[in-house]
Amino acid sequence: MRDAFIALHGDLGAGKTTFVRHLLRALGVTGRVRSPTFAVMEPYDVGGRAVSHFDFYRFDDPREWEDAGFRDIFAGPGLKLMEWPDKVAGQLPAPDWVIAIDAMDESARHVQVQAGTARGSQWLEALRAG
Repeated sequence: MRDAFIALHGDLGAGKTTFVRHLLRALGVTGRVRSPTFAVMEPYDVGGRAVSHFDFYRFDDPREWEDAGFRDIFAGPGLKLMEWPDKVAGQLPAPDWVIAIDAMDESARHVQVQAGTARGSQWLEALRAG
């Protein structure tokens, strides 16, 4: 996924940040992978490509997204991973994938992936075929 927007949904403790940590490790990130809960965004370089991990949990108003200057980041290339995207409703572009994580118990999760764009549908079809 060269340029992609992925929205992550789930209750507190469902595993959204853990999912992102594992994804970043799989993409080759070797340094510390921090939760962006307080910083709102953590940037990474993955083979010369930008990856931005956002956590909008602390936002009280969707306009905070604009005030924080994130429009420029979303206009640029790279992978954007967004936790709590509903907190900035109306500000974000349509996500290519929407990943919902539900905690079944302490060690089990139910994960559902849905396409939010035509490009996201193509990626899901390619995964199913391959």
